[in-house]
Amino acid sequence: MDEIDWRDRLIGIKGSRGVGKTSFLLAYAREFFGKGNRECLYINLNHFYFTERSLVDFAGEFHDRGGKVLVIDQVFKYPEWSKELRSCYDRYPNLKIVFSGSSVMRLKEENPDLSGRAVSYNLRGFSFREYLNLTTGMDFPVYSLNDLFNHHTHIAGSICAKVNPMAFFRDYLHHGYYPFYLEKRNFSENLLKTMNMMLEVDVLYIKQIEQSYLPKLRKLLYLLAIAAPSPPNISRLSKDISTSRATVMNYIKYLTDARLTNMLYSEGETFPKKPAKVYMHNTNLMFPIRPSEVNGQALRETFFYNLLYKDHTLHTGIRNAHFTVDGTYHFRIEESIKAKNNPDMYYAVDRMGTGRENLMPLWLFGFLY
Repeated sequence: MDEIDWRDRLIGIKGSRGVGKTSFLLAYAREFFGKGNRECLYINLNHFYFTERSLVDFAGEFHDRGGKVLVIDQVFKYPEWSKELRSCYDRYPNLKIVFSGSSVMRLKEENPDLSGRAVSYNLRGFSFREYLNLTTGMDFPVYSLNDLFNHHTHIAGSICAKVNPMAFFRDYLHHGYYPFYLEKRNFSENLLKTMNMMLEVDVLYIKQIEQSYLPKLRKLLYLLAIAAPSPPNISRLSKDISTSRATVMNYIKYLTDARLTNMLYSEGETFPKKPAKVYMHNTNLMFPIRPSEVNGQALRETFFYNLLYKDHTLHTGIRNAHFTVDGTYHFRIEESIKAKNNPDMYYAVDRMGTGRENLMPLWLFGFLY
């Protein structure tokens, strides 16, 4: 919430299903306006009311009654939503609109009506820092990657003096990314439902893919998940789900847009070329599919990739590294350090409380946001 410039008139909050977009919108309304303030109104465009009432007319009436901020949830469920948001923007210059949308939506590329008007932000799942703060009641700050490079021993030591991060790290990898772990429900079942909704709504509905192709998408996600992280065999996948190679590549891109997978490329390459590796988007997604066969190294690499890609560029590693970060820093992700390390490389080490020199605790990268 602190990263957003709330002075903008049209603000989009994007994110994958389950990360808490609705909770975020309601928290914004409460924090900035309070319970009894009628200048701010929350609406959900998935409500039947908006099958006969246009968004533009509704926004106009709200504006005329003294409304100043309209908070709109599920905007993609409304036909011609981008054109109507543009009309609201043009007609009511004193009205601010904050709306939520799926991570699959491309506000600028696919909606020229909003180009130059809407400012979008991505809401992510919890970092390990946020999970630790919520679980322990602590208030640990964010650290930049440069902070970690220069002071990781001191930073890790100051955190470990207050709490043992390793006692919480495994739980985070299993269920800490999605806020609904706080609900008193079966997390794995809830996450499975969320993953299926990502496929059915965030991919099929928004990308306008026929419902009959859902089994192919589900099978593709399963095949990628059990192999991740690995180079995708596009020919084999094409045969397994009975579709063309080009369609497989498009589907992998849709899964990545929906925050179900991540694609890792060699430097200088990008989509539509085949990625060097496909990862699951976050570690929580790895458990519902084959919970008893989750690979430890896959977990470690997936955690590292997910926590760094928000603010950094990652490519395949060179010289025996797993990742190259920002074209400069070479990282190996290790369970423990048993042999002499390479001084030209950084190591993110799992079973390590505090590090030294170029050896850094893996959990500490969970403090990057």
